[in-house]
Amino acid sequence: MKLFVGNLPFQLSEEELHNHFGQFGNVVSAKIITDRESGRSRGFGFVEMPNDDEGRTAIAELDGKELNGREIRVSEAKPQERERGGGGFRPQGRGPRR
Repeated sequence: MKLFVGNLPFQLSEEELHNHFGQFGNVVSAKIITDRESGRSRGFGFVEMPNDDEGRTAIAELDGKELNGREIRVSEAKPQERERGGGGFRPQGRGPRR
């Protein structure tokens, strides 16, 4: 079960996140999302637990609880949406206007 964890303290390490959720079962991975340019935490992350019951227990026990001075939000992660491709600049017409 993949969990979304929001409102994380910006100084929290992935190891601390892993250990915090480890109280409720086996943790496969703990990832804090960072800004590409600055490398700083964006204040949210994901924790993966192989057992759904342990994941639900972690949600029940940790959602709304304080972690290093911040009230974290824990929920089941939603599936990642696929990008719809493209984007960016698309010129209108086939050539220069006259």
